[in-house]
Amino acid sequence: MNIVVVGGAGFIGSHLVDRLLAEGHSVDVIDDLSVGSLANLADARASGGALKIHHLDAASAEADSLIGMRRPEVIYQLGLLPRHERSARAQGRVFSLALGTLEAARKHGVGKVVVALPASALYGQPTVQSLPVKEGDLTPRGVRGVVARSIVDLLSTYREQYSVEFTALALATVYGPRQIPGSGVVATFHEAALTSTPPVFDGDGRQTRDLLYIDDAVDALVRASERGSGLVINIGTGEQTSIRDLWEHLDPGGTVEPTLRPERPDEIARFAVSPVRARIHLAWSPWTDLETGLTRLRNRP
Repeated sequence: MNIVVVGGAGFIGSHLVDRLLAEGHSVDVIDDLSVGSLANLADARASGGALKIHHLDAASAEADSLIGMRRPEVIYQLGLLPRHERSARAQGRVFSLALGTLEAARKHGVGKVVVALPASALYGQPTVQSLPVKEGDLTPRGVRGVVARSIVDLLSTYREQYSVEFTALALATVYGPRQIPGSGVVATFHEAALTSTPPVFDGDGRQTRDLLYIDDAVDALVRASERGSGLVINIGTGEQTSIRDLWEHLDPGGTVEPTLRPERPDEIARFAVSPVRARIHLAWSPWTDLETGLTRLRNRP
């Protein structure tokens, strides 16, 4: 199968590329390297699989031409809504990237588009009673959330009007090897533990997150290439882990005290997503518990 991975040099994308190559697929990576790194694809390049890397803007005419030439069965769009860039200009560009991907899929007869979106943007500030949150109530949080919701609407429109199939995966907090400190709470705290640097807690550290190991997330992405068409599907554990408990896992001896700062006004207090729809439509469930995932993170480069 020919597959295009937009954002394939990033944290999640590079792990997906590894998996696709191991399964014998031909993979084209489109990445402008603004966030990703070719170093993330070192294992993929050494594997001897059918991999081609294209340093391109995914919204460019060159990317469109590439998709027309390669005629992939599946496009993965993993380059939307990066955590580190939330300016108004960047959010506007996200919609253009999504539109460009879907237009290329329409023009060139791509069978399926799989999009990854941050669940925290889609579901706003859920009540404690609604946790783990289900897919039925998309309540965007801030401009980033509105853009994420608009992407879902765009996917639905292209499916209805042009028969472009899609699956949108609402990802919980994914962590694992290759994640850059500052781009996720686990990677940031892991670096702090390695360097004996006090981590920074916003508030008292009791806010919770749904922590999902990278291999589990990649497995869901692979399954979505053939299942779950026309749906938004949560990918998470359904379990909450507090920021304070996460730090205790990474610093079990309690040798480094965290630094406390005032809680951000838009801080999500408690969060987890329900994986029930994923079990039904993707035949997927998470299998890596937090302790196992953190152990693998410590033991892998």
